[in-house]
Amino acid sequence: QVQLVESGGGSVQAGGSLRLSCAASGYTYSSNCVGWFRQAPGKEREGVATIHTGGGTRYYADSVKGRFTISQDNKNTVSLQMDSLKPEDSAMYYCAADRRILPPYFCAIAWLAKYGQSDWGQGTQVTVSS
Repeated sequence: QVQLVESGGGSVQAGGSLRLSCAASGYTYSSNCVGWFRQAPGKEREGVATIHTGGGTRYYADSVKGRFTISQDNKNTVSLQMDSLKPEDSAMYYCAADRRILPPYFCAIAWLAKYGQSDWGQGTQVTVSS
């Protein structure tokens, strides 16, 4: 059974850091698109960062560029390092992974959000206080 499990969420003050991890069970990443999305109460879900696990191509939302870094830690774990956190980063963060073999351009946030056939994790809460 395929499963994505997120971890690493929590509460921090503005300016602090958190590292989220997404561990896949039941398969290993190989030329797939894996991404982090978030949803705050009353707002639509938005893409944060994505990575192509074959070559490492990365995409970031403008709101997090320079502060967040997505990386593949090993064959079945993708992480999101979040630095210089702001209160507006507070949200439930979800990991999504499309298990199809895909070209890097498919991992662009808008493409993955619209055309992805992703498995989703249960989410991990991030709260940033001012």
